[in-house]
Amino acid sequence: LMRFLRVAMAQINPTVGDIDGNTALIKAWIKEARRAKADLVAFPELAITGYPPEDLLFKARFVDDAQRALKALAADAHGLVVVVGYVGRDGTGDSLSKVATTPAVGRHGLYNSAAVLAERRIVANYCKRHLPNYGVFDESRYFHPGTRLPLLILNGTTIGINICEDIWFPEGPTRAQAAAGAEVIVNINASPFHVGKSRMREQVLATRARENRVIVTYTNTVGGQDELVFDGCSVIVDQTGEVVARGKAFAQDLLVADLDVAAVGRARQGEGRKKPLSPRVAALVDRVEVRVPTRKTSSTVMPPLEMPLERLDEAYRALVLGVQDYVLKNGFRRVVIGLSGGVDSALTAVIAVDALGADNVLGVFMPSPYTSRTSREDVADLARRLRIQVDTLSITTTFKSYLRVLSKPFAGSRPDTTEENLQARIRGNLLMAYSNKFGHLVLTTGNKSEMSVGYATLYGDMAGGFAVIKDVPKTMVYELSHLRNLVGPEPVIPKRVLERPPTAELRPDQKDEDSLPPYAILDPILKAYVEEDRALEDIVAMGFARETVVRVMAMVDRSEYKRRQAPLGIKITHRAFGKDRRMPITNGYR
Repeated sequence: LMRFLRVAMAQINPTVGDIDGNTALIKAWIKEARRAKADLVAFPELAITGYPPEDLLFKARFVDDAQRALKALAADAHGLVVVVGYVGRDGTGDSLSKVATTPAVGRHGLYNSAAVLAERRIVANYCKRHLPNYGVFDESRYFHPGTRLPLLILNGTTIGINICEDIWFPEGPTRAQAAAGAEVIVNINASPFHVGKSRMREQVLATRARENRVIVTYTNTVGGQDELVFDGCSVIVDQTGEVVARGKAFAQDLLVADLDVAAVGRARQGEGRKKPLSPRVAALVDRVEVRVPTRKTSSTVMPPLEMPLERLDEAYRALVLGVQDYVLKNGFRRVVIGLSGGVDSALTAVIAVDALGADNVLGVFMPSPYTSRTSREDVADLARRLRIQVDTLSITTTFKSYLRVLSKPFAGSRPDTTEENLQARIRGNLLMAYSNKFGHLVLTTGNKSEMSVGYATLYGDMAGGFAVIKDVPKTMVYELSHLRNLVGPEPVIPKRVLERPPTAELRPDQKDEDSLPPYAILDPILKAYVEEDRALEDIVAMGFARETVVRVMAMVDRSEYKRRQAPLGIKITHRAFGKDRRMPITNGYR
């Protein structure tokens, strides 16, 4: 017997806090799903508010507005079932769960919820049970965990609904819902990107689908939100653990698929009886029956199966989307970048052009007495290749006037990094003047290796609004530059920029390696210490010289105060500076 369920997964790009805009977006995609004759359309976790709404959730009016938006969406739910993420509250939420924990927030218990809308009303509600509270996640600060397990019976197919983290646990809601008869699990998500994350996700989903003999539909959000980027990559995994559909990466998408629900029953028959639900869990299951019009056509929809991206490709796409959404969602149009002739500012400019178009990217070249002719030529070459405007402002006279003003207090002192930092701060001042005068957003150009060890000037090259490659190690800066140079009629980053030894050009014949270990040694030490929290002995055992490791660790620890004052930037590694890593500045532990 054939039994199909046509599911649509709307991988949308909401904006945090823009409840009206998000609601209009959801309505537009409901219309698309209806046109595709879907029985059910799923939207991402907290789609109405955007994710993560953070302390907006402490504003009672914000929650009221989100609840009103849900009611407006319910009126649109006819002819199909809509599953949408929103903020639930005691009364609309999971009435039993308010006794489960101490209050997470003020006057009301709030829930990270999925509403099931059909027949122009809210027919069921699921509240997320596993609230992540690690890395960038803070859900226990805002939400109560849910307890109920609603099952939707749609035209005879039993569907379990759960949210994001819930599906990561073998003993989680998926197991209980499958044991209670669910043939399909609709899981909605706002799962932030880091390199390699989508492959890891798919392995977990395959395991969950296989061990419970269920079809899993995994709808993820897409877009940039402050330092987070959501990659989409929504998937459907069948009851054998095979990925049968995969949505686009880093773009909005509607994935439509006919799920062969009868195959789930056949797979289960061959396995004998599963252990029945315990009476305690069975008491938490709520069954809700809904019918939608059945389709006349017998043809089935074959869903798309996008190819997964390679490591560098996905990192690059994340950086482009992160810049695009941060700039546009915050009401900017143009960005300004200090171009030095080095690889970091070149890559930042290329990403900005890919995100915003060449007309919206302004370069400023600010030569000092130590700037080489090579740098001047390389900046001009880059500008020609990218077709961007570059203004040249010499800082030599300004630098000399600063030295003159300081000549008395500095009398008898030898020149040192103070004079180097003055040049960086003059440049920071000029870029911020462009920002003030024209409303451009200043993009800073420091990479993760520099930010880790403090090889950056506070209020100098760190001055700006958004740090594009803040989470990209220097070795990866080169990899991404080479990757991007393979696209298009000619390489965008001049060959010489990629071959020159890195230099700040703040004193004669300066090289980064005068102050730092070579990046090929520095980056693996930083990964071990910053991202993996490894101890000194462990890192030395990896084959690095003890004195080098001790020196690098001390530089990282000493630079916390700088990072705390740096602009936010896009997270692409599994542990970035910012929400991921919260170290005390005043810190006597070594």
